[in-house]
Amino acid sequence: MNVCIIPARGGSKRIPRKNIKLFNGKPMIAYAIEAAKRSGLFERIVVTTDDSEISQIAKAFGSETPFVRPRELADDHTPTIAVIAHAINACEALGWTLNNVCCIYPSVPFIQQADLESALQLLQKSSDAYFSFPITEFPSAIQRALRLDRFGKTISFYPENENLRSQDLEAAYHDAGQFYWGSRDAWLQSLCIHNHGVGLVIPNWRVVDIDTPFDWVRAEIMFRTLSLFVASP
Repeated sequence: MNVCIIPARGGSKRIPRKNIKLFNGKPMIAYAIEAAKRSGLFERIVVTTDDSEISQIAKAFGSETPFVRPRELADDHTPTIAVIAHAINACEALGWTLNNVCCIYPSVPFIQQADLESALQLLQKSSDAYFSFPITEFPSAIQRALRLDRFGKTISFYPENENLRSQDLEAAYHDAGQFYWGSRDAWLQSLCIHNHGVGLVIPNWRVVDIDTPFDWVRAEIMFRTLSLFVASP
């Protein structure tokens, strides 16, 4: 069966209680749970957490929390793959049979159920990919990136590209940081997602990384603005 696993630890530091902080009037994690439910792709939607309050809120919005994430897998340095692998093993210990597993991050208010469906189709059609996930194009050519020295002087990372037109440079993409589809075996083998995945390109106006209070405010403004366009006749 297809299972959605949402990793939501309680110890967020830069934005305290980020995963259940109200975003546009709703706990942040609710957006991930509701998108998974609307998609109709999952037999089970599981939140793996070390936090009892997150567990209660997650269940109120329709997910399961059938186990507690160990403390050693709930710190700032634990990689996503290790958390999902633990969750898979915990689910299988309950007698579940898992085929495809989708990790959805808990802070994804812009997630679209259509993207979940399209990414699964990409994974199923690919002959040499073990994961699929959304990516988006960098807003500016990375080949013309700059750095600052200790005096504030700008220096090109790639001086050879300084006089090239941006439209003549190859497009570059980054992980949208929303979700990852993968086979059960791929997660348990700890394969590198980016080196074994196929990317679903989505527009960058639907991608926001919420790591700081400023990011949070910007995301709420974007969300409200996009909601107005969707609601317009």
